Amino acid sequence: MTDAQHFAAVLRLGDDALVLGQRLSAWCGHGPILEEDIALSNIALDLIGQARNLFTLASKLENQGRDEDALAYFRSDLEFQNHLLVEQPNGHFGDTVVRQMFFSAFALDRYTFLARQTANADVAGIAAKAVKELHYHWEHAAQWVIRLGDGTPESHQKVQDSVDHLWAYTGELFMPDDVDTACAEAGLMPDLHELQGTWRDKVVACLERATLRVPEEGWSHRGGKQGVHSEHLSYMLAEMQVLPRTYPDATW
Repeated sequence: MTDAQHFAAVLRLGDDALVLGQRLSAWCGHGPILEEDIALSNIALDLIGQARNLFTLASKLENQGRDEDALAYFRSDLEFQNHLLVEQPNGHFGDTVVRQMFFSAFALDRYTFLARQTANADVAGIAAKAVKELHYHWEHAAQWVIRLGDGTPESHQKVQDSVDHLWAYTGELFMPDDVDTACAEAGLMPDLHELQGTWRDKVVACLERATLRVPEEGWSHRGGKQGVHSEHLSYMLAEMQVLPRTYPDATW
């Protein structure tokens, strides 16, 4: 594992957390009920907090003078390496909770491994805190998927459509590239193939409880870790980055 691969691995963790946190923050003031308005906002804060910690560590690893704000606000979409799943639009509430359920199941297993690894004590410390938050993220999303899937005919169909659409973005979670492979061999990151089985068992059990159909395996979207993104990320970053890019020397 090279220093560049080490940096990329930590940066990717931060990118996933930041992009999904930014997506969820858009629900603030727009939740279907007050409790969910608060819950989704709190999950967004958890993720953005994780992103800050990871970007701070990535900055140290890169050692090029870019702090957490530079990594968040002054990179283009081509430089972000998040999975495509987390940048998908919020859509209706069912889209949001299905996206969250799919990703949280993956993130929980990934961070559980990271909290126990010894290749980087800083990563392990960040992950240990994140695991506690991710348990709640998973349970919250899974409960809503079950509630909607086993609810009215309308809610069942809408959440089934969400599952069918977003399933094609889950395969990328388990497609390793050179960075993933090198970091797994060094003990810093988990073997993605080993995570896939536990993820599928957990997700399928949730979908079955929700009386939802598990989609058939097929072609998957890919490219996020290589900087090849959907148009949705560009629009999201334009909104997120406009203030610091307009006033780059501003202080608060």
